[in-house]
Amino acid sequence: MSLDQARFLRACGLSELEEDTPKRVELDGTPVSVVHTEGEVYAIHDICSHANVSLSEGEVEDCQIECWLHGSSFDLRTGKPSGLPATRPVPVYPVKIEGGDVLVDVHASPSQES
Repeated sequence: MSLDQARFLRACGLSELEEDTPKRVELDGTPVSVVHTEGEVYAIHDICSHANVSLSEGEVEDCQIECWLHGSSFDLRTGKPSGLPATRPVPVYPVKIEGGDVLVDVHASPSQES
């Protein structure tokens, strides 16, 4: 197994994901929201950058996940907030699908767009 493959951890089975319904998982102590939307699977840090609440409890629409508490939305591709009150992005993580499993690399330098 290459070092690259060792960094990816199994988050869930692809069949466990419902379209536009976030699934919260914890990988090596990192809370992650895994989302299947618009034909892609995304992994975003599960804690809102504005308030310490789980993003996986929010709704997904137009490749955005909304924080249920104050209504900030984050782009699933970049982590960038698209509405106040959040002003800081949240990390997004590389995802790959192998044999029906969703694998996420929470040890990669998280992608963030400023």
